Amino acid sequence: MVFCLGMRQLMTTRRPLGWLLSSLLFAFFLVSCGKQQTLQGIFSQPRTPHEAYARKLRQSGLDQTALGRDWLAAAERALQDSLVVTLPFRETGIFRADAAFAASYRYAVREGEKINITLTVEPATADVRVFVDAFELDPSSNSPRPLASADTAARSFSYVAEDSRQHLLRVQPELLRPGRFTIRIQRDPSLAFPVQGKSDAAAGSFWGADRDNGARRHEGIDIFAAKGTPVVAAAPGMISRVGDTPRGGLVVWLSDTRGQHLYYAHLSKQLVQPGQLVKIGDTLGLVGNTGNARTTPPHLHFGIYRGGRGAVDPYPFVRRADKEPAAPRTPAERLGQWVRLTAARTALQPAPIAQKKQPAALPKNAPLLVVGATADWLRVQAPNGRLGYVPAKAVSAEALRREALPATADLLSHPAPTAAPLDTLPAKARVAVLGEWSGYQLVRNAAGRVGWLRLG
Repeated sequence: MVFCLGMRQLMTTRRPLGWLLSSLLFAFFLVSCGKQQTLQGIFSQPRTPHEAYARKLRQSGLDQTALGRDWLAAAERALQDSLVVTLPFRETGIFRADAAFAASYRYAVREGEKINITLTVEPATADVRVFVDAFELDPSSNSPRPLASADTAARSFSYVAEDSRQHLLRVQPELLRPGRFTIRIQRDPSLAFPVQGKSDAAAGSFWGADRDNGARRHEGIDIFAAKGTPVVAAAPGMISRVGDTPRGGLVVWLSDTRGQHLYYAHLSKQLVQPGQLVKIGDTLGLVGNTGNARTTPPHLHFGIYRGGRGAVDPYPFVRRADKEPAAPRTPAERLGQWVRLTAARTALQPAPIAQKKQPAALPKNAPLLVVGATADWLRVQAPNGRLGYVPAKAVSAEALRREALPATADLLSHPAPTAAPLDTLPAKARVAVLGEWSGYQLVRNAAGRVGWLRLG
């Protein structure tokens, strides 16, 4: 019902240019929303808002229209053709009403990191429904595994990485809704820091370091602090064991609410008992150098053991939160505009960072449509449809030249012989040449309309 009401509102606010298409959409959804649910529908409810919306498209028959097919295809394509980003990440982009759109970003995570996703839409009052879905990419499977999702009701969510893998985030608005968005992907620790007043800067010995002349590996991190510094619960849970061992000295084991076992070793004093319930920040003991740490400065050996996996690297669980990623330096009005490449030997990069192995360079003066912006890079679409990043300093929004047409010419929708004509420009019409691509030039006429002309 909410979906149907949203579609009615969408139709009543559509501009005249899209009235015919909007009317068709409205008719489809009225028919769909008037049908009773079947038993099959009741027992096969979609898992995410995106899936629910896609299901409505299919139920209404919109998946048989060009618009619906493009939207569904864009959603699937985003799962395959994602661009690679490094966290923390922030990008501002646009939703275009004239084309189905889905942005996707692939990023590496480490087991134990908490991933925070935040989406803002501008202006804040914009009535646009946006679907945000996070997936895990498993090398052994062709199907991304859904992790978390949100839509207009809650444009932010968090989840904890269960494995060190590649993850993918897809951002897709509903049909026919233009707007501007900013996406942020940042990492937080999933556990509190286990030594009071310290941070990961105090860690001096890390996971995997040699021990006993290489006979074993370090299964934790060492956090150095003055003797007697409080050691605290990094998660809520129950004290499962308190003991004294030759290697760990005075130790405390905490079983947290996620089924993880947190190990505190080399304590100078234990201040809890087995079976005791604790909350984050409760003192468990004091830093020391007992056990086989008698010849080292006082420190806490902190370890994490997970069911079925044994010891895992604790550092990603307690690393400090990411700083706020830098805002784009490119003006917001540049989004959705064409720019031309001014720097020679510039390639369309799969990530907003210089690559060691450079892809093939784009031709100079190639026109590029700006669809997103990070701090120093632009996400652009080339005339052949390819997406990627170029340095913001490598492009210009200024026209290449201005000229009068020597003869009547068709203004084309694409740089291809089969492209549909948008308009016919008369001889001597003045145009601004925005760039050149594969025997065509992108121009803007006096009325501001942009299209392609065949060279020669």
